[in-house]
Amino acid sequence: MSSFKGILVAVDGSENAMRAAEMAMDLAKRNDANLYVLSVIPTPVYAATGVQGAVGSGPVSEEFFDRAKKDAEAFVGGIVSRAEAQGIKVRGEITENVPSVVEAITEYAQEWRVELIVVGTRGLSGFKKLLLGSVSGALVSHSPCSVLVIR
Repeated sequence: MSSFKGILVAVDGSENAMRAAEMAMDLAKRNDANLYVLSVIPTPVYAATGVQGAVGSGPVSEEFFDRAKKDAEAFVGGIVSRAEAQGIKVRGEITENVPSVVEAITEYAQEWRVELIVVGTRGLSGFKKLLLGSVSGALVSHSPCSVLVIR
């Protein structure tokens, strides 16, 4: 296997995402690679309509994004701090209100020219994942680079 110079880990705060972050930090340290920590906050799908982004204004939407952003800042910040403490070159970022998590991750990977995306098998989406499809599975199919899926 070749040496990776850029590694992207996509995280959502779930247990599997945190395991993926640990693996990504280990790989970044061993390869002297840049580590990119990305959390994507999607546009919510409103249950009443089934349409992504429909009736997306008002207090429910603001509360959702405020809470999601605070949570993302906490776990991305925690990973960035741990990586910096290990001497890893790291950049943390949160992308919000996007229609497709997979598209946001693949575009970020292309923009920063990473050679590896590390992601957990199951995120926080639970039942929604059964309806919308697996982010890790879609990344394997559509990523511009190699994908390491962590259980």
